[in-house]
Amino acid sequence: MRKMIDLDDFDRRLLTLVRHDNLQPARILADKVGLSLSAVLRRLRRLRDEKVIIADIAVVDPALTGSALTMHILVQMQQAGPQTMDAFAREIARHPEITGAWDVTGDDDFLLKVQIGSMEEYDAFTRRALGEDKGVHSFKTLITIRHIIENEVARRPLRDW
Repeated sequence: MRKMIDLDDFDRRLLTLVRHDNLQPARILADKVGLSLSAVLRRLRRLRDEKVIIADIAVVDPALTGSALTMHILVQMQQAGPQTMDAFAREIARHPEITGAWDVTGDDDFLLKVQIGSMEEYDAFTRRALGEDKGVHSFKTLITIRHIIENEVARRPLRDW
């Protein structure tokens, strides 16, 4: 298990700001958190070096890229042993349609988030990714009707610091 990183209020403010928009210039971030430009750059470098910030990514609108359907799939394995679970985790990482995957507790073993273009593509995907996997006992699909909250920053307005 990784050890916790010691974060102060300035670090937390920076993380909130870059979580909302990681393309903000460092001088703007410095103004918002009340630090010098060099201090902000140093802190951001440290946060990246210590893997607090693990990626700088773009959130893509799936409707504009041909993947308008979002599915959440609950997968139940035949046996939930470590080898079966690890093999399935490696296998699902190969499918670009899967944009999120979690090992979960309860009656199901995995939760998958799938972005796909049509029900026909979904059918082909489930046959290929889940139906052919002998370790999969069953799966249940939840179809997203509309997105309400996409990430934790969307939950609340970003306030000025």
